[in-house]
Amino acid sequence: MSRIGKQSITIPSGVEVKLNANDRSINVKGPKGNLSFGWRSEVSVKHNEEDKQICCAIADGTDENRVARALWGTTRSCINNMVEGVSKGFTKKLKIVGVGWNAKAQGQTIVLSIGYCHTVDIIAPDGVTFEIEKGTAVTITGADKQAVGQFAALVRSKRKPEPYNGKGIMYHDEIIIRKAGKAFGV
Repeated sequence: MSRIGKQSITIPSGVEVKLNANDRSINVKGPKGNLSFGWRSEVSVKHNEEDKQICCAIADGTDENRVARALWGTTRSCINNMVEGVSKGFTKKLKIVGVGWNAKAQGQTIVLSIGYCHTVDIIAPDGVTFEIEKGTAVTITGADKQAVGQFAALVRSKRKPEPYNGKGIMYHDEIIIRKAGKAFGV
């Protein structure tokens, strides 16, 4: 049995849920945006409007095998992330460490000066916004958890932190274990 899938999802006030069982899709609308999701046939999703809850289970007629249990928990997590995203939103914070390294905003594009002979331009996807503080702190926000995490990973991948000097683009709470350099005169 899925421990995650058994838990019901509570819908906060201000969030609208439209469930279409025929094409196995759910639309969630809230103050931060609109999200939709289509689930697999091995899982059934039910919306209780009176209790303001969504419940997931393995579909009738489906063998309860390892794949069905995994999809059950994954479906519940995806729907829960949608509900949380349209009500509160998700945030990822990055920091840029390096002498002369910084970031600038030009509309929906982040322009990174990170030690290359050219600047690196990255366009933010729809539904994802960012703020740059003091040129070295980037805060990425949005309703879709996957899109926010993917965009943060894309920005970080342009100059990953390195363990010798500690320079690079890293998550705000990331700890880089430093390595010792070469020892001379031993």
